[in-house]
Amino acid sequence: MKIKKISIRKTDTDYLKQGIEEYETRIKRLVPFESIQIPAAKSSSQMNVNITKGKEAEKVMHYLAPSDFVVLLDEKGKELRSIEFADFLRAKFNSSIKTLVFVTGGPFGFDDSLKTRADFMLSLSKMTFSHQMVRLFFSEQLYRALTILNNESYHHE
Repeated sequence: MKIKKISIRKTDTDYLKQGIEEYETRIKRLVPFESIQIPAAKSSSQMNVNITKGKEAEKVMHYLAPSDFVVLLDEKGKELRSIEFADFLRAKFNSSIKTLVFVTGGPFGFDDSLKTRADFMLSLSKMTFSHQMVRLFFSEQLYRALTILNNESYHHE
C-alpha cells in the first residue's frame, strides 16, 4: 500500500518545513510515500470562503483515484491515540486498499464535496491548530504509527 499526503497551500514557516521534511524522509524509509502540495486557490477581494474551498476541493479531487481510501484531517473527525492510529494503518495495510490518502486542508477547512468523498475524518486534537502546524503534527504521528507497526523504539523515546 502507498500512502499519499495532500496539503492545500504551502508551508511558509522554515522550522515547520524542516520538521515536515525530516519526518517525510523517515516515512519514506518505511513505506512508499508521496507528498503533494496544492497551491492556494487564486483569490480576489470578491471571492468568498465557499468559492475558495470549492476551488481547492477541485484541485484535490484531481489527485484522487476512485479506489483511494481518503482521510480528511478535520477538527470534527474521530480522535485516535497513537496506538489506535497504528491499528487503523494496520487494518488498511491488511485490506485491498492500494493507496491511502491523507488530506490536510487550508485555513478555511474543507468543501462539502471533499467531505462527501472522504472515507474517514481524523482529528489530531480537540484543540485548534494552524493548517501549517497540523502538517508537522500529522507527519510526526504518521511516522510514530509506522514505527509502532515495525516494533521500533521511537514510540518510547
